[in-house]
Amino acid sequence: MKHWFGSRRILAIIALAALGGQTFTRPGWAEDQTIVVASTTSTQDSGLFGYLLPIVKQKTGLEVKVLAQGTGQALDTARRGDADVVFVHARSAEEKFLAEGFGVKRYPVMYNDFVVIGPKDDPAGIKGKDVLTALQTIKTRAAPFVSRGDHSGTHIAELKLWKEAGIDIVNDRGSWYKEIGQGMGAALNMAAASNAYVLSDRGTWLAFQNRGDLAVLVESDKRLFNQYGVMLANPVKHPTVKKEAGQRFIDFLISPEGQSAIAGYKINGQQLFYPNANDPNA
Repeated sequence: MKHWFGSRRILAIIALAALGGQTFTRPGWAEDQTIVVASTTSTQDSGLFGYLLPIVKQKTGLEVKVLAQGTGQALDTARRGDADVVFVHARSAEEKFLAEGFGVKRYPVMYNDFVVIGPKDDPAGIKGKDVLTALQTIKTRAAPFVSRGDHSGTHIAELKLWKEAGIDIVNDRGSWYKEIGQGMGAALNMAAASNAYVLSDRGTWLAFQNRGDLAVLVESDKRLFNQYGVMLANPVKHPTVKKEAGQRFIDFLISPEGQSAIAGYKINGQQLFYPNANDPNA
């Protein structure tokens, strides 16, 4: 993708020379205003980007192409130089990305939380429990559980919770634990179809239409906090990174105007994301 943009830029320069050095009134080349953002499926599936990107276009002039992937895949996309910006939600993976020199700086943007979803009749009896007790109960009763299994931020959070619950889920699981290697929407669909439990980010759950007999059973546990961060891919590693345009996108997200826009995204009156760019510890 990057080489394609580079070739277009060369052809544009040749065309300009053929026109005898004529200039255009619009500043910059059109493709310079298009950036690729590798982000999580939750920002896409929740509808945030559908709401936010027209605002970004209006305020900054940027066209944003989103690659919606799990956080691990999104970071790998940027490692290859195929994205200008990454917008993800797994701080440990983000810090590793920075330490390896693939990112310039991490900026906190917003947060929401994870919730444990399951059948309304709650056959495992986890409703109202703390998340670690809920996971222990699910395993003890071998209740069906759907895992994204895709190295996404949600999957990373899920694995961390199993570990904190004292369960080695990699080596100590049965047929009740189903890894699907897909995004949040697909995991929720499978949970709805199989009457299973699943960990979801709240934003995607609120936007999810095919709920069937599913409901939120575990929430408001501090361990379920879900922080999002944004980083410019390092142009030293990949000179094709559009650093000015990418930084303009980041600057808008963390500006008061951008933060207000994020806070304004609601479904049925419920706010999905809470801006916190000013929190140095986020």
